[in-house]
Amino acid sequence: MIHSSNYDPRCYPWNGDVAPIQIDRLQDLTATPTPNREKIREIGRSTIVDWRQRIPSTTVTARQLEYGTLNFWRKVANVADSETSIDLDDFKTSMIDIVGYKTDDNGTFLGSVWYPKLRTSGFGITIGDTQANIERNFSFIGEDEILLQGDNKYFNYKRGTVSGSGVQAVTMENPTPVADPDNSGQYLFRVLRVVANGTTTELTYSLTEPTSGSNTYTYSGGTLTVYASAATDIYKVYYSAGSYMTGETPFTNNDTDASTLVAENASIYLYVSADNYVYRLQSVSIDVSFDRSDYYEIGNKEVVQRGINDKTVRVTLGRILEAYTVEEVLRGKAAGYGKISVREYLDTTTLRIKLYGNSAKTSFNIGYKSTGLAPTSFDASVPLNAYAQRNVTLESDNLTISNSESTINA
Repeated sequence: MIHSSNYDPRCYPWNGDVAPIQIDRLQDLTATPTPNREKIREIGRSTIVDWRQRIPSTTVTARQLEYGTLNFWRKVANVADSETSIDLDDFKTSMIDIVGYKTDDNGTFLGSVWYPKLRTSGFGITIGDTQANIERNFSFIGEDEILLQGDNKYFNYKRGTVSGSGVQAVTMENPTPVADPDNSGQYLFRVLRVVANGTTTELTYSLTEPTSGSNTYTYSGGTLTVYASAATDIYKVYYSAGSYMTGETPFTNNDTDASTLVAENASIYLYVSADNYVYRLQSVSIDVSFDRSDYYEIGNKEVVQRGINDKTVRVTLGRILEAYTVEEVLRGKAAGYGKISVREYLDTTTLRIKLYGNSAKTSFNIGYKSTGLAPTSFDASVPLNAYAQRNVTLESDNLTISNSESTINA
């Protein structure tokens, strides 16, 4: 049996020289692989002729406590650790692997479960009620679930550089790769080359030494050889072995960052011509969905192009109905304005969610900003023996996530 306390989650970004990271404050990780088998039948036969194996699909969802850092956002968006702001365009071509390292109750390491090439299909930020822990929710799509066990039980990752240009050899050790049981003669799952401008290319495995300048690699006797390299190239190598890298562990307790940020640490503002603090809020949610455009090609079972056709940002504000502050802001009118018509709402509203490390709000941690919001629905209700409530939903196509308060204020 594998308890959640013995399941160590890590994230491996695809693009650029972006280091892997453990996934802190994770509350739930759910994966649903679908083999997508198709029955082949024919006229004249009552039984199945065969099964066609179509390209599988895998959905992965992750629920994480908001703990006030940009670290995991950076990895999902494949941006550098130096970045202080992320917007929705950063998710167009980004891709990650999620790996869970599994140990049983007796302390025996059993294996790794690997979800490769995941693209972000959406995410959300939720403050469920006035006493809630703030949460992040992520949705990813991919094609595979790979279980590693036995001699291949540890998923390993190496980052390295080469000493010069042209043909370069790199010794793979600590630990040495174990053969891929599905592919005779192969030992490495993936080799990525990151060039100076950050462009990332997956190299092709070759059984024999290729011609100079080809986008390939060979591996033999513990030595990885890459071709057409430049001295500034960085290589990211993924493989399995019977052990993990010496002196390293997949997961280390993070006792530095906040355990969670809570509802009382949040300040919510709506802006048209000036910032207006929103009172009496009972819940707030931001839901981002991507209409992805990830393409295959004839003759290939892998995604060859990644993109996003459309982005939808949906904001829902739930509150006790006491005053029409939100409606006044959406009209661009001062408090107490005498007539508010649904026909007259503006579509230029800005939402700012600012999260602090304490309820005194003296230490800004992270913020979320969406501009050009237009109201799409209002939901008023008067439940029996309870106070009247009114929800408003707004939509836009942009969101900025930043650990810079000046960026959120801009």
